[in-house]
Amino acid sequence: MKDGRTVRLAVDIGGTFTDIVLEIDSERSSTKTLTDAQQPERGLLRGVDLLLDEAGVSPAEVDLFVHGTTLATNALIERKGARTALITTKGFEDILEFGYEKRFDHYDLMIDMPPAIVPEALRFGVGERIAADGSVLSAIDENDVDEIAGRLKAHDVEAVAVGLLHAYAHPAHEKRVAALLRDRLDDHVTICVSHEVCPQIREYERFSTTCANACVRPLISGYLTRLREALAERGMTAPLFLMMSGGGLTTLESASRFPIRLVESGPAGGAILAAHIARQCDLGEVMSFDMGGTTAKICLISDGVPERARHFEIARTYRDTKGSGWPVRIPVIEMVEIGAGGGSIARVDALRRITVGPDSAGSEPGPVCYGAGGRDATVTDANLALGKIDPATFAGGKIALNEEAAADALASQIGKPLDLEGHWPAVGVNEIVEENMANAARVHAIERGKDIARCTMIAFGGGAPLHLCRLAEKLGIKRMIVPRGAGVGSAIGFLKAPVAYEVTRSATVKLAQFDAAAANRMIGEMVDEASAVVAPAAMGAPMRTKHIVDIRYVGQGHEIQVELPSGRLEPDDGPRIHAAFETLYRSVYGLTLDDVPSEIVTWSVTVECTIDGHAGNGAESDVTTLVDAQPRGSRMLFDGPSGKRLETDIFWRFDLGQAQTVRGPAIIAEDETSTIVTSAFDATIDRYGSIVLQRKEVSS
Repeated sequence: MKDGRTVRLAVDIGGTFTDIVLEIDSERSSTKTLTDAQQPERGLLRGVDLLLDEAGVSPAEVDLFVHGTTLATNALIERKGARTALITTKGFEDILEFGYEKRFDHYDLMIDMPPAIVPEALRFGVGERIAADGSVLSAIDENDVDEIAGRLKAHDVEAVAVGLLHAYAHPAHEKRVAALLRDRLDDHVTICVSHEVCPQIREYERFSTTCANACVRPLISGYLTRLREALAERGMTAPLFLMMSGGGLTTLESASRFPIRLVESGPAGGAILAAHIARQCDLGEVMSFDMGGTTAKICLISDGVPERARHFEIARTYRDTKGSGWPVRIPVIEMVEIGAGGGSIARVDALRRITVGPDSAGSEPGPVCYGAGGRDATVTDANLALGKIDPATFAGGKIALNEEAAADALASQIGKPLDLEGHWPAVGVNEIVEENMANAARVHAIERGKDIARCTMIAFGGGAPLHLCRLAEKLGIKRMIVPRGAGVGSAIGFLKAPVAYEVTRSATVKLAQFDAAAANRMIGEMVDEASAVVAPAAMGAPMRTKHIVDIRYVGQGHEIQVELPSGRLEPDDGPRIHAAFETLYRSVYGLTLDDVPSEIVTWSVTVECTIDGHAGNGAESDVTTLVDAQPRGSRMLFDGPSGKRLETDIFWRFDLGQAQTVRGPAIIAEDETSTIVTSAFDATIDRYGSIVLQRKEVSS
């Protein structure tokens, strides 16, 4: 803090846009730049330089820099990571091919299983074996390691994942193999060991996670090093934190070692923002809707807490079907993500149906209307043709849009094959992308036993406010909220996230023979490990710990999570933990298993602290009288509920004060997005400066 003010920066690199937010005490400014796919730091630095210059702030005055990125995700999806090999216990080289030993689609006779994350030619077995109880059945054959090292050099391998049987609990052999490899390989070769990346049972997920981490570590560590050097050259010495998939922040050093934890960092920031708004507005059930240039993300939030998990799938290759991607075991905020963004490409298939995505035009060349060489019609082109986007103010006026080119692309690629004229090709594209998102939301809610119609929708990202009304109609949602700064919502969420780190270990403990002393020793070691990451970033803030265990009945294959009591565990806590497990088990499955003992399989410790800023969602107000707002102008807009093009009023968001009402249809414009209020909704500005949309009452 310099001159009595706090200066904080947040940056979210997406597939199409890079969002930058500058927060100075309670004032916030933001901008968007196109993502540079080859050198992502370029777009980031352009936006940072622009905002700091406009605010009259020097880089040295920045107190905190928080960053999220999709680089790790994109590298895995596009298979552009490092050339990676796997070394495992001899006889287990094909674990990555076997997977779960089942088909993800039982009725597709022509199914193609996803390719293994490491090809067969780069999977090697070393002679060694440690039993599940830690006893050594076979010592390491160091001659095998020598031979493998030579083959790694011959294949020009850039990264090596070491995953041995039972190393999650007994890592001695894994450590030795890694040490031997470091002596025999060049320094530039990355070596990742599974007991550090993913110390959990189930070899397939552990090996897959370690391979994914090794695959992206050279890319991410190189990028973070370049970014830190570029910021230092500008005189910025502020702490740099990275957003993790689980909703917490971590240090640059930790992110460089375990970049796999960054795969969903951008969407996690959006979920953190939505959870903050849910708590602020005392909302019970919430659906967060984040739509950017490449994807749309939907997350369910109950009582201000987003759903979390420790399992995630990357690079699904088969219609977004579960089981068709690479599993990774990392802490994540649970959400569904589909290829439905502004850059999603629209086309007519062989059955004369409009399809949208999942492929995207991205930032290079981008939609046709960008005029940067894009030839495929996209959702952004359709939104422009329907009047949802103002070509003069798009992205704050930094990107000029060509309406004629967008209309021509839609007419030739969608309209001509289907005999559609005028605005109807664009309407068709919008209808399909909105139905895709609605279907994903329905399935996600049903799988979790939620009634989606009872949720309040919180929409953010550059694309979500353009589509939220039609999406709400499809889902039966009656109330939506568009927060201040919605166009850069994920980056704003970064500034509300705690510094946190989770340590997970698998260790089977039967609750009927609960050893409290051993459990306390292990938890203490895990707390120390997590605290070592969090403490340097806490800057004196108090740290909190949370203990979670995965429990199952003995003999079962899967577990449910139970939170442990705070403080030291006592010998008589075993029956209490078992009772808590059975209460939760009954709520999930409607029954319990009499006289069947339970066991803890996996232990998790999270240490976190809050480094909160001053800015909220805007100043609160006690104004209660509703006043109709005054428009700045108008333009033609296609209104979904009426099915007509209408002359529609345009309101500038920052002209609107608390309790002012905008009656639909209307357009509420701002630099990074526009909120489209259809004729089925009215909008009001609440005391936090958010736009609240409410479905109109239908007269009988």
